[in-house]
Amino acid sequence: MSRGFVKEEDQEEAPVIPPRAALPKGVINYVTPFGHQLLLQEKEELENEQKNISKDNETEHRRASTIIDAKLKLLNQLINSARIIPLKNQPQEEVRFGALVNFKKENTTLKFQIVGVDEADVKENKIAFTAPIAKALIGKKVGDSAELQLGNKIQKLEILAISYPEN
Repeated sequence: MSRGFVKEEDQEEAPVIPPRAALPKGVINYVTPFGHQLLLQEKEELENEQKNISKDNETEHRRASTIIDAKLKLLNQLINSARIIPLKNQPQEEVRFGALVNFKKENTTLKFQIVGVDEADVKENKIAFTAPIAKALIGKKVGDSAELQLGNKIQKLEILAISYPEN
């Protein structure tokens, strides 16, 4: 039937699904064990939310269910493509994926953990391994310097300490 014969109140707009953190094309989806647990926990929460959708209003039920289904589909793709990196297997004296790095940038001391794209959260001092600052730090050891180019300015980073969290 043509859309011209459908009542206006019956027409539904497709729900907008918020995008997840972007993983560059061709890049492996590395995750820390903790990041993997967060993904599994999020999946469980979405599945519980889906079970508890109110069935009082069919349109709202369908809309909510569609959004959760789409979120679960994206989440399952991430979980299935995840390559979990055990942090205890990383070279402890070198900055690699999962490292918690203390470094000096100009006159400021900073501390970041290098994590998976979906786990990254600057407020929690976690940066994605794909971020320019992470790329500059990876492969360095305590005492090494790295250069970070931001626009036409090059900043020097000095590695002060490296550790790998237990979780």
